[in-house]
Formats: sequence, structure tokens, C-alpha cells
Amino acid sequence: MNDITLSVKNLRKTIGRKEIIKGLNFELRRGEVFGFLGPNGAGKTTTIRMLTGLIKPTKGTISICGYDVRKDFTNAMQHLGCIVENPELYPFLSGWNNLLHFANMLQNVTEKDIKETVDFVGLDKRIHDKVKTYSLGMRQRLGIAQALLNRPQVLILDEPTNGLDPAGIREMREFIRNLAESEGLSVLVSSHLLSEIQLLCDRVAIMKNGEIIQVDSVENLLTKQERIVWRVSPLSTGKQILERYTDVIVDGETLITSYHEKKAAEWSKTLIEEGVSIFEMNRKVLVLEELFLQLTGGESHD
Repeated sequence: MNDITLSVKNLRKTIGRKEIIKGLNFELRRGEVFGFLGPNGAGKTTTIRMLTGLIKPTKGTISICGYDVRKDFTNAMQHLGCIVENPELYPFLSGWNNLLHFANMLQNVTEKDIKETVDFVGLDKRIHDKVKTYSLGMRQRLGIAQALLNRPQVLILDEPTNGLDPAGIREMREFIRNLAESEGLSVLVSSHLLSEIQLLCDRVAIMKNGEIIQVDSVENLLTKQERIVWRVSPLSTGKQILERYTDVIVDGETLITSYHEKKAAEWSKTLIEEGVSIFEMNRKVLVLEELFLQLTGGESHD
């Protein structure tokens, strides 16, 4: 079975004379949650709109479960579910009638399919109540149920935790993880909550100025950026010694170097032998937000 469910190759979008998206390449694998991040104006929303067929790319290919979106749009979209921005729901209809209305636009979706989807998203006790009485979290679940009706292999969620309280965010995070782990869906999630992306996602793509600048597992991205924070005296002598081995950043009364588990012991031994006192030596692992700010130059994120 092919584990690649979404493949993006050399994706480009030009509006007027300006190239907005500049040759994106990435893949989604079966059963993973993939985070999509970028500062304001990076091109994240434009990319999502191309992935979901809302706008056409200028160049490049998007394949969903082996179907080219340009050449075989109908089959490609049958394997895709999405919520872009907010779920489109009728507040004066019940949750059930919202799903029934949407199912009528799809092929071969039965009432049994609807009921199974409702049970899966945990709305069985409220599905016959009007949507206007639902909490924001329930509306998000109903939107996801709508996106799951055609049993997609790829699910794209744009800001799925937007507006939720901390308990609702945690619940949505657990729900999305379950979709990937239990159902084998590939889930692409965009979010401005970087702490949530760190907890939720297996891999992350970070965009800047229409290009992807990093794609990797969250663990690898953060491990590569590990640092050692040194508090030594005299500071200037410690800096000179450490600069023999690695780059050194002076941060107030501390020195910051790259992290090398085996070399760190040698460095500390040399410092002591040359008369430098070590008061503190801490391994620092960045959180995703710190890495994001480093990679994007401190720009805000959407």
C-alpha cells in the first residue's frame, strides 16, 4: 500500500507579475498529522486553497491518492476532506439535517454512513438539536463530520482550534490525533498556536516568502537547534576558549554554544584547566515557537 497520500511537486502560483508561491515540494504520509506554518503573507492560505481546488496553480502538480488534481479533479477530491477557515453550517437546521443536506451533494453516502460519522465525532446525543445551540467546539466537530462523510484519505483543517478555550483545544487535539492513529488519515493542520502544533504534529513545514524553508519531524527540528548555556568566570576568557571549538553567542552574563554531548565534556575540562570557573552548564532545547521566530526572522505568524 502506498503510504504517500498527498504529493506536491514544484507548486507555483503567480498573480499578475508577482510569484506568490515559489516551487513547493512536500508529501503527506498515511496516518500522520502534518503542521503547516508561515508568517503573515508567507503563502500558506494560498497553498491550502490550491490543495483544496479553490484556486488553480500556475505550475506544478498536486496528487491526492495518486490522482492529479488538474487532470482528474473529481477522483482527487473524492479522497479529500477539508475545512478552510470556518465550517459552513446552517444554524437553524439540526446537525443531522446539515449533514443530510451536504450528503445529498455527494455520491453513495447513506444515512447509515451519516450515523456512523456522527457517532465517531461524538455528537450522537446532540445531533438532532439546532446548530445555533451548539458550542464552538461542537460546531468544529460537526464541520469535521461533514468533511469525513465521503471517507477521505486526506483531511485539511485550517485553524481547527480557533476560538476554543483551553479544554476545547485539548479535546480537539486528542480528536485529531485519533483520526490519524485510529483511522489512518493524513491530516494537514494549519494553526497560529505553535505550542499546539508542537504537541499535535508528527512533521512540520515552515513557509516564508512563498517558499518552504524547513520540513522535518518536530523532534528533529528542535534537536538540531539544541544549545548549551554556560555561566562562567571570567566571561571573556571562557568565550575565547570556547571559540576554538564552536560559535559562541554572548547573552548578558552567559555564553551560548551549539550542543555536542561528547564534546561538551572536553570543552568544560579545557575551561577548568585554563583557570575558568564553571558555575552553570545547561542544555537548552528550543520550543517550536523559538525555532519559528529564528527561521522566519521574528515575523508574526498566521
